[in-house]
Amino acid sequence: MNRAAWLQDRRMQKFRDVLSRWEQRDLSMLEAAELLGMSERQFRRYRIRFDEEGEAGLLDRRLGRASARRIPADEVERMLRLYESHYRGWNVSHFHEHGQRDHKFYWGYTFTKAQLQLAGLVKRAAHRGAHRRKRERKPAEGMMLHQDGSRHTWLAGQSPLDLIVTMDDATSTTYSAFLVEEEGTASSFKGLLEVFSQHGLCCSLYTDRGSHYFVTPKAGGGVDKSCLTQVGRALERLGIEHIPAYSPEARGRSERMFGTLQDRLVKELQLAGITGIEAANRWIAEVYLPRHNARFAKPAAIPEKAFVAVADKTVLIETLCIEEERTVARDNTVAYAGLALQIGHCGPRAHYVKARVKVRAYADGTLGVFHGPLCIGRYDHEGRALAAPAVSSLAPCSMPSRRGLQTPAGPPPPSCRPAVTASARGARSIVRAGTKKRTSRPIK
Repeated sequence: MNRAAWLQDRRMQKFRDVLSRWEQRDLSMLEAAELLGMSERQFRRYRIRFDEEGEAGLLDRRLGRASARRIPADEVERMLRLYESHYRGWNVSHFHEHGQRDHKFYWGYTFTKAQLQLAGLVKRAAHRGAHRRKRERKPAEGMMLHQDGSRHTWLAGQSPLDLIVTMDDATSTTYSAFLVEEEGTASSFKGLLEVFSQHGLCCSLYTDRGSHYFVTPKAGGGVDKSCLTQVGRALERLGIEHIPAYSPEARGRSERMFGTLQDRLVKELQLAGITGIEAANRWIAEVYLPRHNARFAKPAAIPEKAFVAVADKTVLIETLCIEEERTVARDNTVAYAGLALQIGHCGPRAHYVKARVKVRAYADGTLGVFHGPLCIGRYDHEGRALAAPAVSSLAPCSMPSRRGLQTPAGPPPPSCRPAVTASARGARSIVRAGTKKRTSRPIK
């Protein structure tokens, strides 16, 4: 017996019981109708139909009749063929969203799921067990950001890549997402620079204990916050709290988001026919992220945002970069990553030999050399100077001696300072009057 027949049988038993109590004068017609959940007029109609036709008159006449809103069989067949041909392996929610947007599905998600399960194209989900209690979200945007990477085969037919995602804890809004060959310091700086430049500085950043985020002296132990990595140094300089996560369950919000991305983004990239990393990153930023945030972002508890705007974007560029200290060699060059960066004439000094300088590697691949706050050189990714120095930073050791070359006139020799006892130039000697005659030769 199905549910509809069982409910019909229960309704008839209840009607007979209430009708017998009405016939015994225990209930009035109004009270009997209230017990059955109908009007007095409807109870009267049911009583007349029961007297004329018996229990058959109480059957719901809608049973066995096709609904006026029933979806045609050819539409159901079209949906099943579409799933088998283009969307095989997609989850029902993702398939239903594309069907409504691209294929004019006008029926609901529940009907789609039921038809796919009846056809054997989708398996029923297993019952979920007990889970941990979710941590409450931050009340405002910008109070906490999550950043993490997920290694997966994002592009069909290619090797696994890392997807770097920076999302908000309060709303689950994904601010930045891009593919890289391998997760590291440079990818972390790139994601933070994108978010901070567009939205401002956040209050805290929640990450795992990767080696580019924290220094962990003992495997599985606590992090050493006194020994900062490049990311830790930059966050401390910007005044942002860096919070480590000690288990995947602790950062469950970002882990669940990666599960959604691994299920949806791979299929979306394959459907769009994208196979290159650069094309995929442009498509993710321009097409996918707006759709993703419109579907999965939640409203914050309070409308105010905790982001702090940055007036000068140069501060972010000079902070969110790899910074290492070097000593200038005798030929006025700096060695960095196999490159010899030649320092030109800059500032009040003729050269910077033996000086301690800092080399900064930016997200776009360029390099900068700084002596304190002074930038003394900028270079491309191959070590070539972006702006040639106006004057050589090192004076020549000797004058040119090759014949045929004209020796440039050097500066005039400096005049010697006269002695204190010497007379001024051009002054006449003063004749001194006295009683004793002066000797013409010096006295011993």
